[in-house]
Amino acid sequence: GGFAGVPGLERLVVLGQYGVERWDAATGEVRAPGADPGVAAVCAELPALLERLACLGVASAHIEEKGGRAVAVHTRRTPDPEEALDALQAPLAELAGRHGLIVEPGRMVLEVRQPGMDKGVALTAHVRESGASAVLYAGDDLGDLAAFDGVERLRAEGIPGVLVCSGSTEVTELAARADLVVDGPAGVVELLGALAGVWG
Repeated sequence: GGFAGVPGLERLVVLGQYGVERWDAATGEVRAPGADPGVAAVCAELPALLERLACLGVASAHIEEKGGRAVAVHTRRTPDPEEALDALQAPLAELAGRHGLIVEPGRMVLEVRQPGMDKGVALTAHVRESGASAVLYAGDDLGDLAAFDGVERLRAEGIPGVLVCSGSTEVTELAARADLVVDGPAGVVELLGALAGVWG
């Protein structure tokens, strides 16, 4: 990755796909399991599902395959994104369930993936593995609510934690639970820069 060999980032660990993927700067190790057959089956059936539901305004929904481990259906480009999202939820959950998968809602997106791993599980496992004495989690989507839950559980165990919402206009549930709301990714960068300046 682009972080390899960057001074000061020798202990960086990058988690992707809700913790299923992992890159460790210290070892250079990449963990990325192979494609899930259930996800492949859902990907194969999705175009027909969208076609069947075309009368509900979902035909222009965008399908994003995520390395064979997840697939997302974005409704942002549909005539009525909220209505399309609502129309897709039950049929997509039924399709996912037939293949042993779950649906994770987000901002104008429904993501189909394997159960048992979420951002809270991934974050908690990393904190325990690394022995971190404090945690700051910044998020901007509904999938980050599980990580907020994870930070709150860690707080209950005595590990200090800060919850940051990156932007607040689209995901009010996240902003309502955050300790701090910043102005999008630039606000997160500014916050981290300020913290680095204090703790240098």
